[in-house]
Amino acid sequence: MELFFRKYGHGPAVIIVHGLYGASDNWVTIARELSTRFEVFLVDQRNHGRSPHSTEHSYELMKEDLLEFMDAQNIPQAVLIGHSMGGKTVMHLAKDYPERVSSLIVIDIAPVSYLETAMKRRHSINHFQILEAMQGIDFSQVKGRAEVEENLAKRIPEERIVKFLMKNLHRNEDNSFNWSLNVDALMANLPAILDGLNEKDFAKGRGITGFPVLFIRGAKSDYISKEVFNDIILTIFPVAELVSIPDAGHWVHAEQPALLIKTLLYFITEE
Repeated sequence: MELFFRKYGHGPAVIIVHGLYGASDNWVTIARELSTRFEVFLVDQRNHGRSPHSTEHSYELMKEDLLEFMDAQNIPQAVLIGHSMGGKTVMHLAKDYPERVSSLIVIDIAPVSYLETAMKRRHSINHFQILEAMQGIDFSQVKGRAEVEENLAKRIPEERIVKFLMKNLHRNEDNSFNWSLNVDALMANLPAILDGLNEKDFAKGRGITGFPVLFIRGAKSDYISKEVFNDIILTIFPVAELVSIPDAGHWVHAEQPALLIKTLLYFITEE
C-alpha cells in the first residue's frame, strides 16, 4: 500500500509513525524541530489520514506498508519512532527486518496485548466506546462540525479525546462530512490492533539486538509499567532503556513536546 507522507529537512533518515486515530499532521511540530539535523518522514498508516483505506488492518500489513515506503523512498536504514499503535508497527518491523533499523524509539506502548484490559473497561472510556461513538454519527443528518462534536461528547465525556477525534473530521466538496479514518475497519480489527508480541518467542537469548532501543512513557500513563518493562520489554529488547516524561499522559507529543524533542535528540545524537 502506498502511504501518504510528509517530509522535512535533510540528513540521516528518521521516520515517525503515529498511533490509533492519529495522522502525520499530529507530529509536524516534532518533525520540524528534528529536521535541523535529520530528514524526517511522517507517514499516515493505512485507514488513517490521507492514506488508502482497506478492510484489512494488522501489524503484519502495517509493517509491510512501512517497509514498502522505505523502499520507495530509497531509505536503506532509519531511526524509527512510533507512538502507540505506531510503536507496535515499528517493533514488528524491527523484529523482522532489524537491518533496516538504526535506532528504535517506542512512545508509550509496550509489546503486549491490551485486549483483556480493554474488555474489562468495556463500559468506561476505551477504544470500543470511542469507535462505537464515531460509528454512531449519522452524517446524512449532520449540518456542521459543532453538531458532530456535540454528539461525540454525549458518549465520550473526556473533552481532550473528543477534540483529538475531531481532527479526523473531513468536509467533502459538497459540504457533507465523513471521517478520514476507516472507522468500520478499525472496529472490525480492534482485537488485532490491541494485540502484542509473544515474549516467549524471545526468551533464552533470542531477544532483538543490534541497534539502540528507547521506550518513552508518559509519567501519568499506565501503558508501560515497570514490571512490563523489566519482565517483557527487556526480554524482547534486551538493550532497551526506559525514560519517563513528567506531567504527560499517553499523548506525550502533545502534552510535553519540548521535553520529548529534547529526549529524542539526546538519544539519537548521544549529545
